[in-house]
Amino acid sequence: MIIKPEFHTFLLTAIIGSIGAFIASLLGIPAPFLSGPAVAVTLSGLSGLKLGIPSYIRNACFVVVGISMGTSVTPSVIDAAKTWPISFVVVLVAVVIMLYVAYWILHYGFGYDRTTAMLGASPGHLSYIISLSADTKSDLATVSIVQSVRVLALTLSVPLIVEYFNLVSTEPPIINPPMGLVTLVLTIIASLAMGLLFLRLRFPAALLLGGVAVSISSHITGFTEGGVPNWLSLPVYVLIGCLIGTRFSNVSLMDVRKGFIAGLVVTIAVMFIAGVIAWMISNITGVPLNAVMIAYSPGGLETMAAMAVMMHADTAYVGSHHVLRLLFLSVLMPLVMGKDARNKGDL
Repeated sequence: MIIKPEFHTFLLTAIIGSIGAFIASLLGIPAPFLSGPAVAVTLSGLSGLKLGIPSYIRNACFVVVGISMGTSVTPSVIDAAKTWPISFVVVLVAVVIMLYVAYWILHYGFGYDRTTAMLGASPGHLSYIISLSADTKSDLATVSIVQSVRVLALTLSVPLIVEYFNLVSTEPPIINPPMGLVTLVLTIIASLAMGLLFLRLRFPAALLLGGVAVSISSHITGFTEGGVPNWLSLPVYVLIGCLIGTRFSNVSLMDVRKGFIAGLVVTIAVMFIAGVIAWMISNITGVPLNAVMIAYSPGGLETMAAMAVMMHADTAYVGSHHVLRLLFLSVLMPLVMGKDARNKGDL
């Protein structure tokens, strides 16, 4: 039997990520199964290794994360959602503020052209932004680097901020017993089917939302109970951490130095804005600050969803805010880009 090169690449990536997770766990780093692999795979990629995760494994991970989010939604969570409308409005305002602050930094601070700066400044929706960049007169490489640095930096910094400032709920996390194997398999199959339907409807993060929808509906109705077992969830978190790091695979640090620094500066700025607004919203709504901080952080939806589960934050609150942010950005970015979003012929 011939083993495809893609499998060798994935196997190497998984091994490096697993070692990173193990070391992060020994060091007591928050969210070690995300942050450890992200750092290990990033450093390995910058050293010249070709790393990657096949799309079908990545998609399977997204389905499992969605199911994990849905298992924690209870009637009490639905009742608490009555205090969220103001938070939904403010998160949209926060997106606009973060977008233009980041744009100002990239355009005036680092000298990038307007189109590149605006696309690089987008607070989230990485895959959509990269696709949009390919159809505009922008520096695609720079946009990719700045956006990838944002995702990596947020993956590493948010757990540290939550841990360092003790931004946690005073209530102990609800620990669900693991699902039975048959229930788990049926839930995964149903979630995949729902995710494919959402994909046809062009929903953002469709496979993750498919898992969320099936898991919430089956748990609220009492049809199923229990959480995703650790033997499945922990490897999934490791692979998501690896996925973040693979964006820097086979890339020279010297080649991306300016974009790397720009991405770090932008991330620090938007995190400060997100932190201030999150503190205000937590005080107004009473939602624990760890959940608001993760919900307002402009990281990747799948990454922030996994982080919410690992940090015992309110996954329904976090997930709903990030989905709203992505939907808003899908409409907002073409509007703020104007002709640049539709015209590449002026190069």
